[in-house]
Amino acid sequence: MFRKLRFLKIIVLATSLIMFSFLSAEEEEIYLKSISDQIQVITKDIKTLEKAVYQKSNISTSVNASSLKSDGLSEDVLTKHLLKLNEIEDQFRQLTNKFEEVNFKLDKLSSRVTKIQSDTQLRFSDLEGGVSTIKKQDKASLPGTSKPQDFGANPGYQTSNLPTQQTINSVESAQTVITEKPEKKESLLPNKPTKEQYEFAVSFMKVGDYETAEFALREFIDKNKDHDLAGSAQYWYGETFRIRQLYSDAATAYLDGYQNYPKSKKAPDNLLKLGITMVQLGEKDQGCKMISGLKKEYPKASKSVLQKAQYEQKKFKCKS
Repeated sequence: MFRKLRFLKIIVLATSLIMFSFLSAEEEEIYLKSISDQIQVITKDIKTLEKAVYQKSNISTSVNASSLKSDGLSEDVLTKHLLKLNEIEDQFRQLTNKFEEVNFKLDKLSSRVTKIQSDTQLRFSDLEGGVSTIKKQDKASLPGTSKPQDFGANPGYQTSNLPTQQTINSVESAQTVITEKPEKKESLLPNKPTKEQYEFAVSFMKVGDYETAEFALREFIDKNKDHDLAGSAQYWYGETFRIRQLYSDAATAYLDGYQNYPKSKKAPDNLLKLGITMVQLGEKDQGCKMISGLKKEYPKASKSVLQKAQYEQKKFKCKS
């Protein structure tokens, strides 16, 4: 019985040491404390169990029923420690399973490392072979000879019968280089009435193609500067930049719309978006003046635009 307990104790210690070798520095400290506590508990239980078993072995077989009843406390202690021993055996099985799992993972990792090492060695071998081949080819293809020679004797240079005067080509012969004209960019707008061209340009905004919408609206503005829809096109042109967070270009576009088309339907929107963009660019005072002055300059603007101006004024904490 004592040999079995000592053997179990040795196995638990050996398993703990084996698992300790697979832990990191931080985990080692925690695991050592846990193992130390478990060993102290196991040692205390084994000593108590040995004492109880030793006392039990000294009891004479001729003890009567009354003496057995008086020694009932020892039997309870023995039963308690036997149950504790079973619990220790269960813990030992769990430790064994964990050890086998760690061992399996270690074998798997070792095989992967071995494969990586072999692949790396093979690649280095191929690389060294390729470099040596390139060096041999370069060495074989080098022209000339290693013996010293006179540069004047090189067949690639002429040292006799040289012209007395160098001829210079006329500058006029270079005129042919710059005679080509740049190709004209193809028009994006369809060959249709102005209103349909405007709707075509704005349609790219609806599908989210803001870059194409930028070029189409710019072309529409250039071709129809005096049309009633030019102011609206200028507003949407600025929107193509604002949506892409190109605030500097957007502010320029809104300013052009506000100055060039002050009576357009989108003029209040141009002024409002110009103020918002200026705040986003860090010019809060200028931007707030534009937002606050919208109602005064365009008192007949749509209700939604005026409400939007009030909202932005509170949002940016503009002074009244």
